[in-house]
Amino acid sequence: MNIIFAIDGGLGKSIMATAVVQAIKKKYKKSNLIVVTAYPDVFLHNPYVNRCLKGDNGNRLYKEYIKDQKCKIFVANPYHTDDFLQNKKHLFYIWCELYGLKYNNEVPQIFLTQSEIDYYKSVYKVDKPIFAIQTHGGGGEQAQRYNWARDLPNSTIENIINQFKEEYTICHIKRKDQPTFANTLQALDGFRSIAVLLAISKKRLFIDSFAQHLSTALNLPAVVCWVTTSPHCFGYELHKNIISNQFNINPLYEHPNYQPFLLTEDIKTMPYKNLDDVYDDETIIKNILSL
Repeated sequence: MNIIFAIDGGLGKSIMATAVVQAIKKKYKKSNLIVVTAYPDVFLHNPYVNRCLKGDNGNRLYKEYIKDQKCKIFVANPYHTDDFLQNKKHLFYIWCELYGLKYNNEVPQIFLTQSEIDYYKSVYKVDKPIFAIQTHGGGGEQAQRYNWARDLPNSTIENIINQFKEEYTICHIKRKDQPTFANTLQALDGFRSIAVLLAISKKRLFIDSFAQHLSTALNLPAVVCWVTTSPHCFGYELHKNIISNQFNINPLYEHPNYQPFLLTEDIKTMPYKNLDDVYDDETIIKNILSL
């Protein structure tokens, strides 16, 4: 039987989906699993996946895998369920229940070849231990340079860099269009290269974006900071999850998407008087030191 598992959304969601493919294969052991995603490299060398297609190549699916064949099609979006919209369960439980699967504590997995590891290790040769950080998230279409709903404020980032710059080489995981900070190296490579960077790092600080899921796939604890998204839905017990301070301005709650906030928010909607009010920087630093 063919099973088509289609994943929309960003890189982090596709990394999370590597846990769901395990659940699919546990129930449908002899199935031919075809994954459709915008990020096929996430599933490279994955033993649970028979074929992975980039989303814009999906026009071949019907002829090759559906027509006159036994087939299941998993395309329902867990983000459109009551349990997700009301933050009732972790996304893994919601996703598996949506497809009639049993969730057995599967976590993301990434499969790197030794050739990849050896090559990318040589790229990241530095004199000091590596401290990997991801401070900004979102796709390339995001207009604002700072999204208060997920990103770390500049003042918090600079305080953390100043605390660790003498002892560590700080590698900043980012896109080219995102802010650059002094005393850091920019990690602009593809996510498989970033996976090797995380594997050789000594400390890790992330927001709720792809690096925290990738770190989980490598079983590497990190400090992860949260504002409007929740570790209850997207997080992992492996990490030290830091929740932002309480709002000190009443939020508008005027979005038409059944949730209090969008994944990307403009600075004018920020429910804090000052950027320094978002986090207790000392709490973040103490948790990084304890890794």
